[in-house]
Amino acid sequence: MKKVFLAVLALSMTASVLTSCKEVEKKAEDAAEATESALEEAGDNLKEAGDDLKEAGENAMDKAKEVGEEMKEGAESAMDSIKKAGENLKEGAEKMGADAKDAMTKAGDEVKDAANKVAKEVEEATDDH
Repeated sequence: MKKVFLAVLALSMTASVLTSCKEVEKKAEDAAEATESALEEAGDNLKEAGDDLKEAGENAMDKAKEVGEEMKEGAESAMDSIKKAGENLKEGAEKMGADAKDAMTKAGDEVKDAANKVAKEVEEATDDH
């Protein structure tokens, strides 16, 4: 009876160990599946982050190009304004020069007329005497 009892006890322990091993194997499979799922999700998240980063880089490049174009247009506008101001200054200087020439000619004519008048008066005065 003792032998039977030991045999039953041994069989019981063997069954317990086998059941325990099957549970460990099942838990290991579950953990492997969870790990695989987590790795797939992490891969998807990394891909999504990479796509977002690429999109952000493209947006930044587009914005930089836009700002560059605006700066170029601003510089061209400033150059046009400077050119126009230079043309206006040149026209003003030319007009001032023409006006000064006209004024000098007029003043010269007035001095000449005055000199002729004085000469005529002097001549008349000397003729009268």
